[in-house]
Amino acid sequence: MLSPNPVSLLCALLLCLPLAIVFTSTGTTNLKPKATIAGILGGNPRGNFLFVGSGGTHTSREAKNSEEDKFVIPLPEDDEALFRVAAHAKAKPVSPRKIAFVFLTTTPLPFAPFWESYFNGTPKNLFNIYIHADPNFSYDPPFTGVFSDRVIYSKHTERYSPTLISAARRLLAHALIKDSSNYMFVLLSASCIPLHSFRFTYNTLVNSRKSFIEILNNEIGSYDRWAARGPDVMLPEVRLEDFRIGSQFWALTRKHAKLVVADRTLWSKFGLPCVRWDTCYPEENYFPTLLSMWDARGCVPATLTHVDWRDRNDGHPRTYNASEVGPELIESMRRQRPRYGDDGSNGSDWYTSTSGRWNDPFLFARKFSPDALEPLMRIANDVIFRD
Repeated sequence: MLSPNPVSLLCALLLCLPLAIVFTSTGTTNLKPKATIAGILGGNPRGNFLFVGSGGTHTSREAKNSEEDKFVIPLPEDDEALFRVAAHAKAKPVSPRKIAFVFLTTTPLPFAPFWESYFNGTPKNLFNIYIHADPNFSYDPPFTGVFSDRVIYSKHTERYSPTLISAARRLLAHALIKDSSNYMFVLLSASCIPLHSFRFTYNTLVNSRKSFIEILNNEIGSYDRWAARGPDVMLPEVRLEDFRIGSQFWALTRKHAKLVVADRTLWSKFGLPCVRWDTCYPEENYFPTLLSMWDARGCVPATLTHVDWRDRNDGHPRTYNASEVGPELIESMRRQRPRYGDDGSNGSDWYTSTSGRWNDPFLFARKFSPDALEPLMRIANDVIFRD
């Protein structure tokens, strides 16, 4: 009987390797594995793993030749499995760096034509769009244009519950896995608009090494929010002195997006249902608390999404209607600057910081009524997209 030689042993080994995950070998040298999948979903860790989003999330024709065109396996619909994969996504972004615009909505996007103008003429290798659309709602008209085929696998969301956190984490996970060029992840709502041109926004965000997220300490009502799930339920993982409040809308670096999807410790507390709904705003507490505890120095403690909370006590900021929209409103929002953490500003308002340490511009604004689309379109090119 012939003794086995190294070549025959190698052939036998290759034939026995599990094929639980389809993978491909390419001739290009710049493609890297999207994640260390072995032990996460099972299968062979070699090669370039390819994925597609579930539920009709194939990349649009406008994004041809992008990294997202290479996905061939559905991502997990189970959050825990999805986040495990995303936590192993490539850490260092590939050039050119992209902005991932992640929309969280329960309605059609009323300002889709405005966003179309915003992205018009922008190279497709500088941005991606992802939409979490609650499946319990109707989306008529459907998502078209740059928003076509951008909806990720989505689940029901509602206020006063951790479901809004889950939706944002889902968006981050898909964006992390699907394109390793995604560097900055910007959370937006259907009522958000940009205040500057794409070029201005891109240069501001991509040139930053820090995330922009409002992180406020010692706010009025902090204890009630901390105890919304019951007295001492947050202990020992989240002490009251570690608890933070901030805007739901942020711009996170890839490093911090990975931190969010990898978190299990704080989520074990913030994922619990509240027993007091009137003090339950977990989406405004989880992200600032997590980043403050784990990497406060890596954050600019401010949101770049303008909002007016003056004289509001019902949990909803001021909504701008069509009659209020004009060049003066846009210029006013541009002149203002965010509040930077606990810099001495009074209360929880959004007035300009007096610390002088930062001078960042607001890049987005909310809330705008759907009827504001027409006046916004009239001033888009001459005012908003002209920097």
